[in-house]
Amino acid sequence: MLSSATDSRRSRGSMQIIRNDADVRQGLEQLLLLDPRLVPVAEHAGPIPLRLRERGFEGLAHIIVSQMVSRASANAIWRRMVQANEVLTPEAYLLLHPEAWREFGLSRAKADTLSRIAGAAAAGELDLEGLSEMPAGQALAALTALKGVGPWTAEVYLMFCEGHADIFPAGDVALQNAVAAAFGLAQRPTAKELAVLAEIWSPWRSVASRLFWAYYAVKLGRGVLPVD
Repeated sequence: MLSSATDSRRSRGSMQIIRNDADVRQGLEQLLLLDPRLVPVAEHAGPIPLRLRERGFEGLAHIIVSQMVSRASANAIWRRMVQANEVLTPEAYLLLHPEAWREFGLSRAKADTLSRIAGAAAAGELDLEGLSEMPAGQALAALTALKGVGPWTAEVYLMFCEGHADIFPAGDVALQNAVAAAFGLAQRPTAKELAVLAEIWSPWRSVASRLFWAYYAVKLGRGVLPVD
């Protein structure tokens, strides 16, 4: 899945694409220069996970399945879904019988969201694998135009499947808590406040997100990244 460091740093103007651990290391080096306050955060966090998944429908479907349920439940649902289809393509999902979502253990809302995404992708209205070619704002707009796909879902997909390097999910509670703890803030920043704080970390905000998730995971003693 992962290409070489040279191939991965495909430029779209100033846009960077993360495809491997070398890209994450490069981003972290730049972040520590941009904001020296992150040096002790990085020392505490330890290694920063890459955690890339495949692009396309299967990658987005896995993120949606994993939301608002335990990791064990998400893994069980996902195993049932991929057993039904060796490769979970939009076309394969649309061919499932109408009650398949119940057998998988999906909620009706998630099943409907996946159906809308699959329909748009199969009809050529949504090019999921091409979102890495788009500026982040345009890619986010394309995803969130679909009912059921919120900003957090779109941001996490662009970070961990498409490899966008400059995404910061400011609405993520773990990130809010992590930044508050790292910087000794009196209270957790709001999404708007955190988005402003994160501007200094551009164009490597996706690496900053990984850094703070890793930092918070060390403090909690358990994984908090939104993907496996």
